Amino acid sequence: MSSCGTIQSVYTDGACTGNPGPGGWGVVVYYTDKSVREFGGNEKQTTNNRMEMQAAIAALTFLTETPPTEPITLYTDSEYLIKGVTQWVKNWKKKGWKTATGKPVLNQDLWENLDQLNSKLVLWQHVRGHAGNVGNERCDAIARAFANGKTLSLQQGKPNLPQTTELAEKKGDNTATNPTIQPNLLVAKTTNMDSPAPINTHADELPREVKVGQLRHLIDTLRIAEEIATKGYLITSSELADLMDVHASAVTSRGDEWRWRNWIVSRVRREGNQILWELERGDDVSSATSYNSDPATE
Repeated sequence: MSSCGTIQSVYTDGACTGNPGPGGWGVVVYYTDKSVREFGGNEKQTTNNRMEMQAAIAALTFLTETPPTEPITLYTDSEYLIKGVTQWVKNWKKKGWKTATGKPVLNQDLWENLDQLNSKLVLWQHVRGHAGNVGNERCDAIARAFANGKTLSLQQGKPNLPQTTELAEKKGDNTATNPTIQPNLLVAKTTNMDSPAPINTHADELPREVKVGQLRHLIDTLRIAEEIATKGYLITSSELADLMDVHASAVTSRGDEWRWRNWIVSRVRREGNQILWELERGDDVSSATSYNSDPATE
């Protein structure tokens, strides 16, 4: 890291093909001197939430190599991760790692690791997933590639340009020997960029034809959701996450009943490793519950 500038921001993300199922995580580090560093890893059997947490653990471990002297923003699209590390973990520790309902805290091993690695200089910031944010989109691509066992070329040069560098096995890195991080950790060598990665990409900056195409895609999505609700189809968590264009953790962490756009989404039952959900058209916003403030399940 000595050849790079000061770290400007860090992005993390996790993905899972099935929940549980094969998972992957990714980290992207941006520097003030316009350089970038990317790395990630995978597990054969895990959950979406664990991969989100694993990505954050890898990022925090990376920061311990050269501890920051100025605040660094860590961006993630996982509300479960942010609320857990900044709010819930304090009460969990006081209660002997029990939830408000007295049940054991899920993923206690990772929460303890996160709590130990966390620093007052790390500013946790939620970013909406799949909303055009360059860092978040890149982390998502890395995590999904690892989850699906696909070959991935880690990016170099300015984001969104087709310049790439091949993945190389990481040697002699502290993160590779950390017991919470898989030994098949892969990284790219630090490379220079033409310009820093933008923190946000606004919809107003997109060409009109792109925005129209996005609206058409949205309409198709809503039509599919309406057909699922009308015909009473049951869909899995991963299928629902694909429909909503979010990670599976954004589905399973919400509880048994909640609202998405024009529908009430209800958990029906579990079949094997899959949770089945039902969509019902509803106009009463109050009939759906909000995010669970202290989830007992994933």
